[in-house]
Amino acid sequence: MIHSSFQFKQFSIVQQNSAMKVGTDGVLLGAMARGEQAEYVLDIGTGTGLIAIMLAQRFPAIIDAIEIDLDAANEAVENVENCPWNNRIKIIHTSFQDYINICMKKYSLIVSNPPYFKNSLKSIDLSKNKARHNDSLPIPSLFYGVNCLLSPEGIFQIIIPSEQTMEYIETALTYRLFCCEIVWIKPTPEKPPKRAVLAFHRIQKKTKEATLVIEQDGRHQYSEEYKRLTNAFYLAF
Repeated sequence: MIHSSFQFKQFSIVQQNSAMKVGTDGVLLGAMARGEQAEYVLDIGTGTGLIAIMLAQRFPAIIDAIEIDLDAANEAVENVENCPWNNRIKIIHTSFQDYINICMKKYSLIVSNPPYFKNSLKSIDLSKNKARHNDSLPIPSLFYGVNCLLSPEGIFQIIIPSEQTMEYIETALTYRLFCCEIVWIKPTPEKPPKRAVLAFHRIQKKTKEATLVIEQDGRHQYSEEYKRLTNAFYLAF
């Protein structure tokens, strides 16, 4: 989904020559991530830099954003250079698997809007495949890396298709990462959840669950809860 009415405070993502791709998944994760106390934040698979820029607006942290696709990484660099918080965001063109071998930091917040399609028909567009299919970052590899880089009291937040929730939770357990929160994302009140935002800690506790409805009374009629969550980013709100 592309939103032409999206902008950051002090910064419109619609640039003079191009527009940043703004997907609902990225907006949700960027708005819901909890990094108030974070010194260092890692964005795994930043794409065009949307989530990293949102987090830089919300928190005073230093943000490292990695992206395996060169074209997307270059676009992210351009978008970051044109935002007011560019001194706190670093775009790194690499795979997550390679990054964990060179990274010397521990992050108190790690976020990811990962590739999630499995065993499905692929596009002839290789960059689109990297963005949408999890061949380049299987779920066990993701949690292995998060386990390596997450600080002892850190939090890992991720947005995924709702039907994959248990697979992610069970894989995380093998690395002693525990799901402490699930927010089910429903397109409308009548439809089942299509996405889930999960939060993981190293400390096991009872999982909290909540539901967020995006559209309440028809197409583009956004719920008050969704508006409150994202009103710092949408011109229309």
